[in-house]
Amino acid sequence: MSKLLAAIALMFFLAACSASTSAPEPAPKPREETAAVPQPKKDSAPLPAPADAAAPDASATEVATFAAGCYWCVEAVFQRVDGVVKVRSGFIGGNVANPTYEQACSGETGHAEAVEVTFDPKRVTYDTLLDWFWRLHDPTTMNRQGADAGTQYRSAIFWHSDAQRAAAEKSKAAAQPAFAQPIVTEITKAGPFYAADEYHQDYFNRNKSQGYCRAVIAPKLHKLGLDEK
Repeated sequence: MSKLLAAIALMFFLAACSASTSAPEPAPKPREETAAVPQPKKDSAPLPAPADAAAPDASATEVATFAAGCYWCVEAVFQRVDGVVKVRSGFIGGNVANPTYEQACSGETGHAEAVEVTFDPKRVTYDTLLDWFWRLHDPTTMNRQGADAGTQYRSAIFWHSDAQRAAAEKSKAAAQPAFAQPIVTEITKAGPFYAADEYHQDYFNRNKSQGYCRAVIAPKLHKLGLDEK
């Protein structure tokens, strides 16, 4: 009996020793976290534009003012000249502020029907506009263009600078040989320009079927080679 107990005790002793000397299992490595990708804030400022992506500068414009009979005709011509940015019909050269169409047409205010031409000098020169001016009307008839008669239909160049004045005088002298009669166009300093009522603006383009447009303006544009523009 004592031998059996001794054998059991020996077995427990050997098991205990084996457990105490066994190497512990290594602890698991912590999971590596993937670095988060930073997201832009909703109110983040936009990236700066490249140094060579500067916005283009707006082209500087100049103004020329011409009277050559009914402003509907004159407006339609200059609207079709390359380099012209804007054309306004109105009145200039009179002695009454902001005249009505009826007042100007009475001939009592001294105004001329005229157009104010805003143009880009990098695309069309003032001299070129003067060439069109001599071509689009008869500058030898005093206070008349075709059936339109009165001082409001006179031929005139209203200059805005000394350079325009000199160019107009030179252009007038150069144009004279093309006409059998003396040119009666007045060349004078521009004063206040009063725009006509809205229904007079862009008249031909909006009223091509109107009688005057078909009988007078359309043939003029065709003669000048501008009817396709």
